[in-house]
Amino acid sequence: MADSDSFEALLGQFEQRNGGGARREPRVGDRVRGRVVSIGRDNVFVDIGAKSEGAMPTEELRDAEGELRVQVGDTLDAVVARLDERSGTLLLASQGSRRVHGSAELQAAFESHLPVEGLITAVTKGGVEVQVAGMRAFCPASQLDLHYIEETDSFVGQRLSFRITRYEGGRRPNLVLSRRELLEEEQRLLAEQTRARLEVGAVLKGKVTSLQDYGAFVDLGGVEGMVHISELAFGHVKHPQDLLTVGQSVEVAVLRVETTSDPRHPEKIALSIRALARDPWEDAGLRLSEGLRVKGTVTRLQPFGAFVELEPGIEGLVHVSELGAGRRVSHPREVVDVGDVVDATVLGVDPEKRRVALSLDSSRRAETTAEIDAYAADKSTGHRSKSGIGTFGELLKESLSKTKDRD
Repeated sequence: MADSDSFEALLGQFEQRNGGGARREPRVGDRVRGRVVSIGRDNVFVDIGAKSEGAMPTEELRDAEGELRVQVGDTLDAVVARLDERSGTLLLASQGSRRVHGSAELQAAFESHLPVEGLITAVTKGGVEVQVAGMRAFCPASQLDLHYIEETDSFVGQRLSFRITRYEGGRRPNLVLSRRELLEEEQRLLAEQTRARLEVGAVLKGKVTSLQDYGAFVDLGGVEGMVHISELAFGHVKHPQDLLTVGQSVEVAVLRVETTSDPRHPEKIALSIRALARDPWEDAGLRLSEGLRVKGTVTRLQPFGAFVELEPGIEGLVHVSELGAGRRVSHPREVVDVGDVVDATVLGVDPEKRRVALSLDSSRRAETTAEIDAYAADKSTGHRSKSGIGTFGELLKESLSKTKDRD
């Protein structure tokens, strides 16, 4: 084979291994990924596969404590901010905010849709004034956050990221900014990541965004779900604000995910905090034995009796015949009110059905104690007394029977 043929074959193999041809040089605005090859005093140099290395200011890669977040060999995602004409170096910026210098860089950021960093200096009519690269800019109140902000005073003095939505050059360029566009982009990226983990049974972390009478809304990361008031905790909850505050971090379990026709909220997500808590009924049979004297709070009244919360997640029922009034009672409200703290005797416990039978009749304590003693004596001899303790239903039936006899 001729030398020329051999050379062409080797060249073909090289091109095949390296993408089959020349690679387009990165341009301003392109998103690039590369490996950190060296770190200088002012810049971090990155191999992005171009003719020359890219340079990113070290100040963009420091954390809140001033420590550099990267080291040689790390992979870095960036945006090509501009080209240094003299050296041919590609100047890179982080994909977040970046500081710019002068009108030329402002125009480049506008044309490439790159974020810029600005200092909010004052509140003006309809928005706020922002200093960007030593120039005045305006951000409408509607573009300051994801939701409209009426009171913008709290933003003064903050250094935030913006996108330039209007750039009119001249001696005094007219700049209009939007922070909302960047936040919405972040939300979309977060939402994609969250939806990849969104399935029934998944346990996710989120932040409480608002509290309503019926439940709490939680941001899971670009996607919002709701914890119904019944799923906040075991036990009766009057209002979500009794347990949660806006901005609080919580851990939730996904109960349901339903697709909707609303493009802004394409899914309806039902969440639960209670599902991750210990079920108080797991050992209720050990803690609530028959004959035990307990204290509780009346939570609900029904014609047939009063419900009493003994502890969060465990309610007992005092049948109307066990209110201890010493007379016929037509409705529990004649004896107790919601919110009353009462002393009661446990008549029976059925953990499987999550039921506790209670009595407010003081004489029932002595009766129940006697029944327990009789049951213990019969059990030791292998017999069962007619007055022995049976199931929850048997106890309630026996209680009703005794009441009718007294009447």
